[in-house]
Amino acid sequence: MQKVVVELDDRSYPIEIGGGLLDSERLAQVLPHSEIMIVTDSNVAPLYLQQVQARLAHARVLVHVIPAGESSKRLSELEMIWSELLQARFSRRCALVALGGGVVGDMTGFAAACYQRGVDFVQLPTTLLAQVDSSVGGKTAVNHPQGKNMIGAFHQPQAVLIDTDTLRSLPPREFAAGMAEVIKYGALGDLDFLNWLGDHMQALKALQPEALAQAVQHACQMKADIVAADEREAGQRALLNLGHTFGHAIEAQEQYVGLLHGEGVAVGMVMASDLSVRLGWSDAQSHERLVHLIESAGLPVVPPACMTPDNFMHHMGLDKKVDAGQLRLVLPKPMGQAIVTADFEPAALQACLMHFCQGAE
Repeated sequence: MQKVVVELDDRSYPIEIGGGLLDSERLAQVLPHSEIMIVTDSNVAPLYLQQVQARLAHARVLVHVIPAGESSKRLSELEMIWSELLQARFSRRCALVALGGGVVGDMTGFAAACYQRGVDFVQLPTTLLAQVDSSVGGKTAVNHPQGKNMIGAFHQPQAVLIDTDTLRSLPPREFAAGMAEVIKYGALGDLDFLNWLGDHMQALKALQPEALAQAVQHACQMKADIVAADEREAGQRALLNLGHTFGHAIEAQEQYVGLLHGEGVAVGMVMASDLSVRLGWSDAQSHERLVHLIESAGLPVVPPACMTPDNFMHHMGLDKKVDAGQLRLVLPKPMGQAIVTADFEPAALQACLMHFCQGAE
């Protein structure tokens, strides 16, 4: 088992990575609570719920199963969770457990942040995307029709237990979506990791345990370091949104039933890289290298045909990184580095959008 610690003084917590963690005594150790609610979804429950419940036999356990998919990430679903907790008379000494992917983790964390003004929760991420990104760092939220993750709170978990064996149950498309977030860490500031991904992509896609453990541990360490330095995204942490502003625009336009989140991020990284080249901040070789790596992971590199420049601008204008009316983007400058900036030529952004929405120039 590998371990990464998110250093936040008295709120520090471990990220533990290894095979078989969902069926180990470690679960009861990080969840000594006498009242526990497990939140999971309709895809994950048949696979892992029973073994997790068996490891929590010391507690009174409630289970809330949400329909799988991004469309469940809404306030009305949270109200049902809170209602069940209240009906069961769970106290503020209870704990919530997120068993699933990013949607389950975000919702469970937000439910825990709000119930009786904040209760403990533990992340048990079962998708690659959740393991390397959304389960770490305490960002919790639900979607709003006008924007993704617009209603939420910062609420750190007590622990993150990453059972890499769960990746074997992922459909290939879901695994590829998680690889977008893995690639993001290389594009942000670790050229050696980017090279390593290029050399080991086939091993990762083949679910080779050693390669998976190394990729997950490296991504978690990078995120833990960034979160420790900037917990509430006042500066450096915003870099983790590379590709997300473009990607979230696609998700919102498709009402969260089209591209998966990781697929949107993959397209967004390609678009951000293209814009950086247009601004003279990066070079065509770095851009093509990123496109090739994303394609090799089985991810899309162009937005859906339904997207228009106006669609992008509308949704990007609602992005959380908009500050004083100015759109801020995370752009590579060059590959292996990135910045958050509003200092770019609007004409270059428009040209980028026209290129991707209407085909090659």
